[in-house]
Amino acid sequence: MKFLRNLLAAIIGCLIAFGILFVMFLVFAALIGNSEDSVLIKNNSVLEVQLQSPIKDFVGKDDSNPFAGLFEDTKGLDDILHAIEVAKNDDKIKGISIRSSVLMAGLSQTQAIRKALKDFRESGKFVYAYADFYTQKDYYLASVAQEVYLNPVGMMDFKGLSTEVLFFKDLQEKSGVKIEVIRHGKYKSAVEPFLANEMSDANRTQLKELLEGLWTSMLSDIGDSRNISLENLNVIADTLGTRTSKNAVLTGLIDGVAYLDEYESFIKNEIGLQDDEDINYVSITDYAKEAGRKKIKSGSDKIAVVYAQGEIIYGEGGPNIIGQGIINEALKKAREDKSVKAIVLRVNSPGGSALTSDIIWREIEITKEIKPVLVSMGDVAASGGYYIAAGADKIFAEPTTITGSIGVFGTVPNMSQLASDIGVNAEQVGTNLNSVDYSIFEPMKDSFRTTVQEGIEETYSVFLDRVAAGRGITKVQADSLAQGRVWSGTDARRLGLVDELGGLNDAISEAAKMVGLETYGIKKFPIYKSGFEKLMEDLSGARAKSKESVIQQEIGAQAYSILQQLKIATEQKGIQARMPFVLDIK
Repeated sequence: MKFLRNLLAAIIGCLIAFGILFVMFLVFAALIGNSEDSVLIKNNSVLEVQLQSPIKDFVGKDDSNPFAGLFEDTKGLDDILHAIEVAKNDDKIKGISIRSSVLMAGLSQTQAIRKALKDFRESGKFVYAYADFYTQKDYYLASVAQEVYLNPVGMMDFKGLSTEVLFFKDLQEKSGVKIEVIRHGKYKSAVEPFLANEMSDANRTQLKELLEGLWTSMLSDIGDSRNISLENLNVIADTLGTRTSKNAVLTGLIDGVAYLDEYESFIKNEIGLQDDEDINYVSITDYAKEAGRKKIKSGSDKIAVVYAQGEIIYGEGGPNIIGQGIINEALKKAREDKSVKAIVLRVNSPGGSALTSDIIWREIEITKEIKPVLVSMGDVAASGGYYIAAGADKIFAEPTTITGSIGVFGTVPNMSQLASDIGVNAEQVGTNLNSVDYSIFEPMKDSFRTTVQEGIEETYSVFLDRVAAGRGITKVQADSLAQGRVWSGTDARRLGLVDELGGLNDAISEAAKMVGLETYGIKKFPIYKSGFEKLMEDLSGARAKSKESVIQQEIGAQAYSILQQLKIATEQKGIQARMPFVLDIK
């Protein structure tokens, strides 16, 4: 036994020693990486824009943290836009080559990057684009270039926007597991898939008009760049005029077909290189590291930008979740920071918990009493996302932003049919008339449904109050724009749900104007924990992530997406102010 104790002690001691050495190595690597992580930008370089990873509005990295870049190389939309703006005035950068395929950014994010590239091009530097194939979003970004090329045997998708909604009514009946629904809102179709087998006319109407609004905004930008009318662009889409590379050239959407080496010859000629010389490419990710050290806006006075991105869920929140904890703390810090003169809340959210939305709304109201609060809407600011935006002093949205969806609902899983089918009987005991209010093993009682419906109606009424007060309209007018209906940014501007069409920089400029600032710096909130900190803090979370990655790899991305939708639907707690559907625009 003594030998075994000594052996065990030796093993534990070795593990602790290896652990300490591992942590010391990571610390050393982080410190060295931060001191030597400077990207060398050569003369006559070309910035290469390849965006093949999911893009967040903000990654929340603390540049003063030596562990900030460890285990993560992602850049936020703010980093990308800043890098393009810095490159515009960098003499070493001669132009930009867009090489994106299967762009994993939202439509409004893509529009923001496109605007930055257009501004870069207007500086006199070139912007070229090349792809082996173009998806519609890829082409939307590439169309800003002065020259757009396609592989001779490549393909181009240009046929209009579409989306697909899955319905689960039959699945519920066959499985015996049902989602009980209580809602308010004619268009609140987040719950429609659990109530029917086909799309309602109201839902089809709003989807059709939403897609048409987004498509028109895309065509307007493409038409301006390519000098093609909206009517002709729609004819090209309706006739599948870009189904071959040669046809794509004939339509005027593509300037020419070329192989990659031929495309690079065009760039070499543009910057004066010989055919046997190599192009000094700098990736947008690498360049963003260097550009982050250069401040375009600076000054002792600051405009704070608070990023609220992800679903709204009660609790602390994080990089992908809007919780009242992290957002309200960020608002409080910005409010109490004497250098901060105004605040811009950047919202990118389909909504979620109505309670959390109202808690954040209240914090914004408190903040407004001290400093102006403006809102910049990203890809989506709908339902709860609109709730937290409604009280702002001014709201900006991109034309392609999806917003509105002013409505609420509640969902409760019920498996009484399944329990009956497999021979499970649940018996309840309680002290009072309503102490046993609901059991998933029993059919929903009318009294419980009535109580929940009262809560839904009250929450909807409060939501309308917030919108009416924030937008300076009557409650009746707010209700006419509500009912869960979603709108594009363009339509929201026409209806008065937002004040101006524009991006984050437009909102920041307006905030500075409101407080009389001509020179100012930007201060971003919140700062999230680094990958290293999260790894050391919660190794079990890393294992969970690994498990999710394995599941996704085994069943495929589309099936995994459906599984996640079902999971979210069954886990929703409390009354929800959430976007009416998971919208995958194709």
